[in-house]
Amino acid sequence: MAKIFVTRHVPGPGLQMLKDAGHELKINEEDRPLTEEEFNAELSSGEYDGVLSLLTDKIDVKVFDSAPSVKVFSNYAVGFNNIDIGEAKKRGIVISNTPGTSTNAVAEFTIALAMNIAKRVDEGDQFIRDGKYKGWNPNLLIGEEILNKTWGLIGAGRIGGRVAEILHKGFGMKIIYHDIKRNEDLEKDFGAEFKENIEDLIRESDIISLHVLLDETTKHLINKERIEMMKKTAVLVNTSRGPVVDEVAIVSALQNKKIRGFATDVYELEPSLAEGLKELPNVVLTPHIASATEEARNAMSVQAAENLIEFFAGREPKYIVG
Repeated sequence: MAKIFVTRHVPGPGLQMLKDAGHELKINEEDRPLTEEEFNAELSSGEYDGVLSLLTDKIDVKVFDSAPSVKVFSNYAVGFNNIDIGEAKKRGIVISNTPGTSTNAVAEFTIALAMNIAKRVDEGDQFIRDGKYKGWNPNLLIGEEILNKTWGLIGAGRIGGRVAEILHKGFGMKIIYHDIKRNEDLEKDFGAEFKENIEDLIRESDIISLHVLLDETTKHLINKERIEMMKKTAVLVNTSRGPVVDEVAIVSALQNKKIRGFATDVYELEPSLAEGLKELPNVVLTPHIASATEEARNAMSVQAAENLIEFFAGREPKYIVG
């Protein structure tokens, strides 16, 4: 039996799975992330064997020092930029994650955000709520169709691939993509065209969606210079990680009508927003909920639990990072 600290209550059957496997759980029942001091204090006092962590938990040298007995962190997330993977590897600590569990949820949400901008759904909703609707008007809130438009994917992994599939089968869009390596399946199955140069993709796309991990190579991947390369009618969608986009630069571009719109589920200094972002009408903002479906949350829960169950049974977890 292992003693496991769960940094915040998560939905789905995973916690019960851990209990049924005979493990002892201590769950943070506060509906918020623990502060660094609270987290380290709990780990120092608990003599835990494992931790089920969330993407809001910073797992670094201080955490590892506070919890010398912890040999495995199961991250309830697809990403793992909240964890110092190099330090964990040096100490022989196993890090696992839950890839693939939210692929469809995030892909659908990405397309929903883009459609929201193109069809001006949020603007129409606010127009009615403000009492401005006086009847049908042929010039009111004219949007655009996405038929025959070009969608640019930056990142062609699981989520980018699912976006391409939906767009190809459902919307008949031209799909171009950029990644560190070619995805030949994407080209063969969905007619996607590889762009080795990211700037070429940015210049040609009507809608650009981001599907990359956050690391030193992707921070501010979308910066002032690249925003200026976009079409004036372009829409940018971010459901990856906030710092991939220079938020100050995007606010300036939107204020000056350099691009048509921006839709994002993640933020550079989350949960804070860049000054002026929420005041813009051509922006759709959501509170990091792209993976918030019952199906995805349950799958994440199961996978995070299975990673721990496998580890404490002496087997290698299915999804190890690094």
